[in-house]
Amino acid sequence: MNTDISQAQANRIAAARRVVIKIGSALLVDRASGRLDAPWFEDLVADIARLRKRGQEVLVVSSGAIALGRRHLGLRSGALRLEESQAAAAAGQIRLAHAWQEALGRHEIPVAQVLLTLGDTEQRRRYLNARGTLETLLALGAVPVINENDTVATEEIRYGDNDRLAARVAQMISADCLLLLSDTTGLHTADPALDPTARLVPEVHAVTPEIEAMAGEAATDVGSGGMITKVAAGRIALAAGCHMVIASGRVRHPVLAVEQGARCTWFIASISPARVRKQWIAGSLQPRGEIVVDDGAAAALARGKSLLPAGVLRIAGEFERGDAVLIRDARGVALAHGLSAYGSADAARIVGLRSGEIEAVLGYRGREELVHRNDLAMVARHG
Repeated sequence: MNTDISQAQANRIAAARRVVIKIGSALLVDRASGRLDAPWFEDLVADIARLRKRGQEVLVVSSGAIALGRRHLGLRSGALRLEESQAAAAAGQIRLAHAWQEALGRHEIPVAQVLLTLGDTEQRRRYLNARGTLETLLALGAVPVINENDTVATEEIRYGDNDRLAARVAQMISADCLLLLSDTTGLHTADPALDPTARLVPEVHAVTPEIEAMAGEAATDVGSGGMITKVAAGRIALAAGCHMVIASGRVRHPVLAVEQGARCTWFIASISPARVRKQWIAGSLQPRGEIVVDDGAAAALARGKSLLPAGVLRIAGEFERGDAVLIRDARGVALAHGLSAYGSADAARIVGLRSGEIEAVLGYRGREELVHRNDLAMVARHG
């Protein structure tokens, strides 16, 4: 084992503040019995507990509901019709959630189930709600266990694989590292089952047509992914500033194995998630309104602080929660772009208020900040 490779892989995972781990059905569920592979599952949970113990936040995107549910309902092997898949998901999801609750509970780690559909990561309002829920769960010390809501999603409104869903989740919550645990050691130059000269690609820095050409179709009827979906996930992760690794989960303690230098493919991001988000806020979103602030707030923004209602002089324009706004000082100088935590109507009602006074005025407890520092991108100054 190459010591330098092992150290680099360990560093990429250990340095991550927030880690997403995706587990495929073929790993989680024993094909012969249709039951959870309990010994492997316990080892994976021990890996998660180890990451948590060293202060890292962990989210899990877990396949397996349909695979577990089809056995319980006596459904045949092979491809299922959409309604059969939805029924299997409904029966299997409760078993999958219970398994995660029991296993993480033995490590005294709270767990929460989150079921998402395509619209939850693609439509702005639902994206904000999903992101807020995940952020709150992490702040409360829980491990969110995420799956696609296969019980209601139709073919037209579903991801159909959890590789891309995991990448969208990583993008949504600004994760630093995404681990795709699969039944393959990584991306190869060709299908190793068909071409004995196929070589493992250790690192990918950009998803080029050449990289896409190396991917193939899904190989089993247990899972719905394949190398094509993993490369697509890699494209999303790289754009989000998130490192991604495709690694074999067919080992004990699969996350530890990657840290110890197991053969795998790393998609290496050249920019951090925070910087990607700032660039997106600054350059990709059209401001829907303006917030004018006093000199004290302007100075606080320059120091990297959040914008509080107390420092706001007035609100201009109409916007909804999560919309982009332009922040100006009292002289009209543009200071920053940001995402407002309140719609313009509510924002206007809390202008000049201290954070503790917001609930009494609005009738609900919203965020203390009008624009959080993580949702701010300062306007560049030249000269």
